[in-house]
Amino acid sequence: MNVVIPEKKVFNKRQIAIYVIIIVICIISVVIGFCVQFYARIDIGRLFGFESKSELGKKTEEQIEVLKSEFDQIFTNRIENGDGQGNKKKEDDKPLVYTRIEGNNSKLNSYDVEVHIPYINIDNEIVEEYNKEIEGFIEKTSNILESQNKNIIYTVEYVANVQNDILSVMIRSNLKEGSSAQRVIIQTYNYDLRNNKEISLEEVLKIEDIDSFELQNKIKNEIEIEQKKVEDLKNLGYNIYGRDVTSNIYKIENSKQFYLTNNTLYIIYAYGNDTFTSETDLIII
Repeated sequence: MNVVIPEKKVFNKRQIAIYVIIIVICIISVVIGFCVQFYARIDIGRLFGFESKSELGKKTEEQIEVLKSEFDQIFTNRIENGDGQGNKKKEDDKPLVYTRIEGNNSKLNSYDVEVHIPYINIDNEIVEEYNKEIEGFIEKTSNILESQNKNIIYTVEYVANVQNDILSVMIRSNLKEGSSAQRVIIQTYNYDLRNNKEISLEEVLKIEDIDSFELQNKIKNEIEIEQKKVEDLKNLGYNIYGRDVTSNIYKIENSKQFYLTNNTLYIIYAYGNDTFTSETDLIII
């Protein structure tokens, strides 16, 4: 009986190339899946060198001026986009952000109040802290409604949006009490829905591929322009809130108030958050 040794299987170059391509694709898929799962967002277009669709940083000066002039209209007292994320909601039958307290009330010579106060409907400890902070607007409203003969005008309004799995909520309150200076407070909350954590401006800039050095220069230049306007008005006898252009509050890492919506990023310096003034500077990209 003859012993028959099977012939070795020989792969041709075409077969080898196909196998190599399949292996490379599998490795890339695993790496991308791992990164998306554990390291937040990856823009696949950017990863492979395609042009990004984001309009952040591409606006003309004319577009920015229009957005600044229309800022008051942005507060619609609802979530504008992205009411999904049902698995994260605390109350399944309600939007991701909804109006918790609203109404208007007035009493002659005492107060005129109109409020729309939101609730962030996410089951998370960080968001619970947000909601506790937002309750401060409710407490302020209650205190005003108990006041007498103080001539108080008080409004609260908000807007919310989801872009690229980032929930942004912005609340603005406006207080005028008797002859005191008007005070405008703007508070924002930015939450990473994908990774269940608060997200900073620096992280948003990285996700959206915005050059932080260029943005820092833009902030510096615009604040200097606003301060020059203040100085010109002071020379004419007006008492206007001044900016300290050297202050660390204008550093990106210290800029906590921002709102992301419709491929537009608002960076907000609301000086009324710390003192009695209605002055607010907007940096828009």
